[in-house]
Formats: sequence, C-alpha cells, structure tokens
Amino acid sequence: MSLELNNVNLTYPDGDGVVTALDDVSVRVEPGELAAVVGPSGSGKSSLLAVAATLIRPASGRVSVGGTDTLGMRPRELSELRLNRIGIVFQQPNLISALTAVEQLMVTEHMRARPLREARRTALETLASVGLDGKEHRRPHQLSGGERQRVNIARALSARPDALLVDEPTAALDHERGARIVDLLSEATRTFDVATLLVTHDTEYLGAAKQVLEMRDGRLSAYETA
Repeated sequence: MSLELNNVNLTYPDGDGVVTALDDVSVRVEPGELAAVVGPSGSGKSSLLAVAATLIRPASGRVSVGGTDTLGMRPRELSELRLNRIGIVFQQPNLISALTAVEQLMVTEHMRARPLREARRTALETLASVGLDGKEHRRPHQLSGGERQRVNIARALSARPDALLVDEPTAALDHERGARIVDLLSEATRTFDVATLLVTHDTEYLGAAKQVLEMRDGRLSAYETA
C-alpha cells in the first residue's frame, strides 16, 4: 500500500503574514520503492516528513497511508495509525541507554499490546534483518554509531508499517557507514515491501532511490543533476 500526498499546502504565521512551508506538494511512493528528497536547509523537507507522518495537519490537501485517507481522522485515530502503520527513523537514534537492542524494540511492541513471546520473536527477527544478529543483547554504549542507527531502523520496521519515513540517517556517520545505512534502507524497503520516503542532504547516496525529488522554497520537483 502506497504513501501519497496530494496538493498539500502548509503555512505558518509569521508576524503579520504567513510563511509557506509546503506549496502544492504532491508525491506518491509505492510499496517496495524508496524515494529520496534533497534540498537546502529551510526548503521544507522537515515539514514534508512531519505532514507525511500525520504529526502536522496541512492547511489543504490530502495524505494517504496504505490506502487510508487521513483527512478528517481524529487525534486518537492518527496516533494509532502512526503506531501501527508508519515507521519513523529519526536523525538521532535516541535509544534508551539502559536497554539492550532487543529491549528497545520490545518497548514499542508493548505499546502495541502484543503478547510478550510474539513481541520478542518479532524484535529478534527484525534485528537480524538489519544485520544485528548476535548483537541483540548489547546496550547502546556497546554498539557503534552505525549499529545504533540500525537499531533505530529496526525499531521503525518492527510494526511492518505501510510507510517508512527517514530523516537524514547518515548525518552523524562517516561516508562508508553512511553508504551502508542507505544500502540497508534500500534492501529493507524491498524486503518489507514498504513505501520509503528518505530526506537527505547527501546527493552521493541517491543511486539507491527509485525516484529522486528536490525541495526548494516549499515546492517539490524532479531532481536534476548538474
């Protein structure tokens, strides 16, 4: 099931006027497809992810996740949608220092009210799928930066979401580790058949994307190489 934004507009008050963060933005990402969005700071990339994640309601337009139109949904319904059908990979992993890798995922599974045995099995399977088999009982300080980001990705995938939203996953990593993370995201997108929307400032990693878009001044268009 796809992720789709249709004619989305988002504005913020600014003194006596308004700032247009998203200007008639439309994008569709199919299951098993990775779409990358590039653009300068302040261009609207973060606003795009926030609207796609249903964290911010647009002034107009529609957001559809896995075939479900989110327009008009109540706050509780949106919370359930985010918990069960949207995976979010934040720029910083924000792992809980006292918990092991498998426990990081099980906390989220507990929020979904899954039985303990099922939650543990899902967590272990998902960690193995991102290359952390054998490291599931390590705490964050025992993992490298790239491995912590893998836990972050696994946590977002644990619900088997319809949409995966990824915010600058390589920002804190060197070139080699960053390339591995983008390759992992590409592979996970196919394996989990999820619609992945990746925001990145690194144009060198765009080869993994099925479609590449550029955000400038709130408008989204096809990315054109120099």
